[in-house]
Formats: sequence, C-alpha cells, structure tokens
Amino acid sequence: MMRFKTVALTIALAGATIALSGCARMRTHQGYLVDSLLVDSIQPGVDNRQSVEGTLGRPSFVSQFGNQDWYYVARDMKQLAFANPKPTDQTVLRVRFDAAGNVAGVDKAGLDKVADISPKGGKTPTLGRERSLFEDIFGNIGAVGAGGVGGGGGSGDNTGPNGS
Repeated sequence: MMRFKTVALTIALAGATIALSGCARMRTHQGYLVDSLLVDSIQPGVDNRQSVEGTLGRPSFVSQFGNQDWYYVARDMKQLAFANPKPTDQTVLRVRFDAAGNVAGVDKAGLDKVADISPKGGKTPTLGRERSLFEDIFGNIGAVGAGGVGGGGGSGDNTGPNGS
C-alpha cells in the first residue's frame, strides 16, 4: 500500500510539473545584439561607412530616401503561456552619415518611441454607410444590368461608349 502511494504521488508531481511548465514565462531576443563598447567606439567625423560596417556589422535596415541613415534594431520580448508577446526592452541605434559617407552622428532610442496602436473597439471604423449582413448578401440583387446604373451611354448595356 505504501508503494502505491509513493508511485501515485510521483505521478501526480510529474503531472503538475508538466502542467505548470506550460505557464512558464518565455523570453526572446529579436534583431541586433547591441554591444555598448562597440557602439561607443563609433565617433562622428572619424568613422565612415566601411569602418561602421566593420565594427557593428551590416545594418538591420537603411533609410528609404537616400543612403544617409543606417538603423540597428534590437528588441527583447516576454510571453506568458499562450498570451500575446509584449516588448520589455527595445533599442534602435541610428547612425547618420553625411554626403561624403562619414559618420555625422549616432542616436539611440528605446521603448519610449514605440507607438501603441489599438483598433477602436476591435473594429476598424470605415467611411460610408453601415450595412447589415443581409444587405451585404442580397444588396446587389436586381442592380446588375439595371438601366442608368452603369457609366456608359445611358442605355444600360455594357457594350461600349457607342453601344457597339
């Protein structure tokens, strides 16, 4: 009887451990691995594109208008079980270049620059009239081929501007 209780307790503890492991907090890192020593070594007026690429590597992305800014993006996320992941830390490193390709400046931004966009009430507002499900399904019955609806010569057919 004592052996049965020990086996049952072991199975119960193993089951609880497996069940609770699904609730574990997951942490992930996305993007560039920021090394503060390397970032601090980039000096305006001293470094150029080649030396920055040699020190920091290729950028995460380059500005769309011209080749003047390079961006290195890093983000740390946390997620509990099946919940949506949430950012805990973010670093956006921007290296600005002048027309000659020399470093003009280095800027850092964090999580404070992230915009929180949430749709209003879970529904995106649209312009126009509100239609019910049945109006969407049956709203075009009788409208196809009706006279005066098309943009042609007013005859109601869709054969061309001259009716031919």
